[in-house]
Amino acid sequence: MEARRLAILCSHLRPVGSGQGETPSRFSRVSYSDCASGGASEGKDQRKDCVFCKIIRGESPALKLYEDDACLCILDTNPLSHGHSLIIPKSHFQSLGATPPSVVAAMCSKVPFISGAIMKATNCDSFNLVVNNGAAAGQVIFHTHIHIIPRKARDCLWPSESLRRHPLKLDEETLKLVDSVQEVLSPSSNAEDSKDQGSSLTKNQCNH
Repeated sequence: MEARRLAILCSHLRPVGSGQGETPSRFSRVSYSDCASGGASEGKDQRKDCVFCKIIRGESPALKLYEDDACLCILDTNPLSHGHSLIIPKSHFQSLGATPPSVVAAMCSKVPFISGAIMKATNCDSFNLVVNNGAAAGQVIFHTHIHIIPRKARDCLWPSESLRRHPLKLDEETLKLVDSVQEVLSPSSNAEDSKDQGSSLTKNQCNH
């Protein structure tokens, strides 16, 4: 697991174009965006050192495929497949859970448009949409991002695809899981969460 996480980290930190025959003119500098506006709860040092924030601020090079006011899409520098790309919000949020629904919606709304262009360019008809959310899931760059990974038949990209899947057991443990998730998603629970988030926002605003 540690080796895999290190490989993912290196894929984002590896200097683009070093020794790969790319000319400087092929690198697109993205327009400046204030990553510090991405959430009062995030530390300034985290944004300053964030690989993606540096790309967004124009301090690091990237091969840009798309950009708008909310997000940009760049090629992964150590792709799992040809055309492997990342959609990144311009504001800094550490995880998917910390990312406002409006930002998630802005990112996801571009997936059909961007993925269609990538599949056409790579001559693929399929792709995986992946979010590594949290360290145990392989996230090593703690700035929310979505992977678009073009796929071709029998490319054997994911070893797990060859694993045999077992039918869901309708036992006590499964029913308990359903009850637990439904309880968290209930309107009363969501109302309490919204109240807590509102209090946190008020405190953050008072401290700034």
